[in-house]
Amino acid sequence: MAFELPDLPYAHDALAAKGMSAETMEYHHDLHHNAYVTNGNKLIEGSDWAGKSLEEIIVGTYDASSVAQNGIFNNISQLWNHNEFWKMMGPNGDVMPGDLEKALVENFGSVDEFKSQFSAAGAGQFGSGWAWLVKNADGSLAVTKTENGVNPLCFGQTALLGCDVWEHSYYIDFRNKRPAYLSNFLDNLVDWENVASRLG
Repeated sequence: MAFELPDLPYAHDALAAKGMSAETMEYHHDLHHNAYVTNGNKLIEGSDWAGKSLEEIIVGTYDASSVAQNGIFNNISQLWNHNEFWKMMGPNGDVMPGDLEKALVENFGSVDEFKSQFSAAGAGQFGSGWAWLVKNADGSLAVTKTENGVNPLCFGQTALLGCDVWEHSYYIDFRNKRPAYLSNFLDNLVDWENVASRLG
């Protein structure tokens, strides 16, 4: 069964007052995200990956020895990344649940230090990619960054929070000011309740 573009969990303009405009949403969700769906479906049609889950395809097609990943991985991984990205943000969820705050303090020393490391990871990712807050197999939390569409599933990690640092995610609203976009993402856009729900 072909993958479909999920609806945004809120209106296109729901985050406009928080720094992500309706125009960005129209380009990012309706065009970019949809392209990953369309291209991914075309590439897996008739292949051994048809009928598999997004997660199975991502883990099965990722090549750790290669910088340039194959087309199936690139499109399916970006499809998964964006499915999660929209849910990790929202017009509500500004208050960080206590269990998440406790986990961040235990692993990073403070919430501010986590934010500093996350922002640095995103700003320091050369070219396109993502910044992540992940939970490792041993339960510890870490900040990571990945190139292009690579995500924590490739490394056996749980993605708690991800921020898209491809230019199409921020150029309309922040032009080339990626650090300002990352600060705004952490301060205004993240749905911390969603992040906390991923702790397991």
